[in-house]
Amino acid sequence: MYDWQTIFYALLGGILPAVIWLTFWLFEDRKKPEPKRLILRTFILGMLAVIIVLPLQSSVDHIFPNMAWQAFVLWALLEEGFKLAAAYFGGLRTPEDNEPIDPLVYMITAALGFVALENTLFIATSLLEEGSVMAVITGNMRFVGASLLHTFTSGIIGVAIGFSFYKRALVRNVYALVAFILAVSFHVVFNLTLFRNTETGATLAFGAVWVGIALIILMFERLKVIAPTE
Repeated sequence: MYDWQTIFYALLGGILPAVIWLTFWLFEDRKKPEPKRLILRTFILGMLAVIIVLPLQSSVDHIFPNMAWQAFVLWALLEEGFKLAAAYFGGLRTPEDNEPIDPLVYMITAALGFVALENTLFIATSLLEEGSVMAVITGNMRFVGASLLHTFTSGIIGVAIGFSFYKRALVRNVYALVAFILAVSFHVVFNLTLFRNTETGATLAFGAVWVGIALIILMFERLKVIAPTE
């Protein structure tokens, strides 16, 4: 049974780190920031996506039990698909999506909203099971991995949409589709590597995602200077 203390610590451990991460990314877009209402809407839609994804993933578990590889693929498809939908309905389809950097901002915002609620639920469950504030610390350690993974995979899609911003609609759609496939593929490989539960595998997985985040930051800067004639 959830009580107010459990809810407080769960929200603290799940949402606060997400807001800190989001502040960092929005700072990168400080010269021409997106409307706060759209950022908030996208973040909330990212959170709501979790409510839809979790029961669908549970259904996948029943169809493909015992952690079958098909389940990993479908989990990744669901998460990446609904994060993209959150970004689309949050800001991508609005007139405010008017420069190449904007798709990346909305994709990352949706991703952080997703992991905020995902980790809030994880911490709340851990608190009920362990009855300790240590669950918050554990949740924050988990949040680092989840936020990096989701930020990178959503960032792949945001970068692709950004670089094709001034191209024909068909080309933009091809860029987005290829990026989505890459995001899902990386997500699957990351989860499968961690599932093997080896120290070397975990090191490689987190090392790869840190490199990916560094590349996203570099692409962030590149998208700022793309001209309409490109």
